[in-house]
Amino acid sequence: MTPDDRPPVPINATDEDPPLFYKRHVFVCTNERPPDHPRGCCKAKGSVELRDYMKMRAKELGLKDVRINNAGCLERCELGPSVVVYPEGVWYSPKTRADMDEILQRHLVEGGRATRLMLRPGDDPPKPEKKKD
Repeated sequence: MTPDDRPPVPINATDEDPPLFYKRHVFVCTNERPPDHPRGCCKAKGSVELRDYMKMRAKELGLKDVRINNAGCLERCELGPSVVVYPEGVWYSPKTRADMDEILQRHLVEGGRATRLMLRPGDDPPKPEKKKD
């Protein structure tokens, strides 16, 4: 058995914990804020469509041990759409279907990471453009 064949072990897991119900659980922020909200929202950035696409592709790929769900605000609005994969707790910011395909293949199928799409602690939102005089 290789490390990728074993289910991930959650942080602080004990021998008394039941086995994981899903090998991986993906949360896609679909939170909606008013259009003029300064932080924006993932829904306005296409997260619902991306979530629907990811669910469809996961089913096509036969990923029966993966669950893809909606999430409310994940507090990374400015960097969204936001996606987090548990139990690893790896965060992504996919913008396109191709990005979702990369996350599906690299993380959920192969057990690696879609490194270029990862969000890390300390990532800053884009700076607002300065108005030109």
